[in-house]
Amino acid sequence: MVKTSNPVLTRIGATAQQPHYQGHSYETPIRGQYQPQVAWPGDADVMTIDDVVIKTVSLIGATVLSAALTFALMPDALLGAAWISAAIIGLVLGLAISFAQLTNPVLMFAYAVVEGVLLGAVSKFYESFYDGIVIQAVVATMGTFFVMAALYKMRVIRATPGFMRVVIGLMGGLFVVMLINFAITLFTGSPTILRDGGPIAIGFSLICITVAALMFVVSFRQIEDGVAARLPRKYGWLGAFGILVELVWLYLEMLRFISYFSED
Repeated sequence: MVKTSNPVLTRIGATAQQPHYQGHSYETPIRGQYQPQVAWPGDADVMTIDDVVIKTVSLIGATVLSAALTFALMPDALLGAAWISAAIIGLVLGLAISFAQLTNPVLMFAYAVVEGVLLGAVSKFYESFYDGIVIQAVVATMGTFFVMAALYKMRVIRATPGFMRVVIGLMGGLFVVMLINFAITLFTGSPTILRDGGPIAIGFSLICITVAALMFVVSFRQIEDGVAARLPRKYGWLGAFGILVELVWLYLEMLRFISYFSED
């Protein structure tokens, strides 16, 4: 699994506020550069909020279906292999989508399905030890998402350029730490101090949950900026991808955090 921000939409956050409109032209990010394109008023092939919502729901639906099938059908003996394999494949796909700025729907749904396998395997493992923990984690995750959406809509939390730089920087740092931690756990077979359920692990999970929640605000702003810049419709996939990544990350952190306070 990968927890990265969207480089394309991150650039949009910095550029959409600049006076790059001239007549009916707009600029699209192509591998780090902005190429002038033509977008006429009423052009149907531009990014819209409704279209991003549809794309996001479709990716989440694919993830949930994949997770449910994995949870129901995956034998317990294969959970570990499925968990690790899906995490590695999801990491590779996620990095490719993020850094190569890929907008291919096939890759997006492939990522969603792989993440579903990961969530299904992890959820089944936790549920075998802590009855009811999956429902608790799902409710906590969706509740956090809708609260952040409401706070952003009401402008209680404002996604200023400074706010976005700090949150994205924190997320990047956490990603590196978690990647190193995952590698150590994979090779030693034992959890590190960041994931052993102790006070430091609880604090680390709280930090991850907080940053994951704040990343929703960053994504909402990036999507709004993309719509304002009238980017081509295909870039809506990157907005949907960002939301999915953050939901997956938040759910896994909620699952782990709740487990620290649950009885076997």
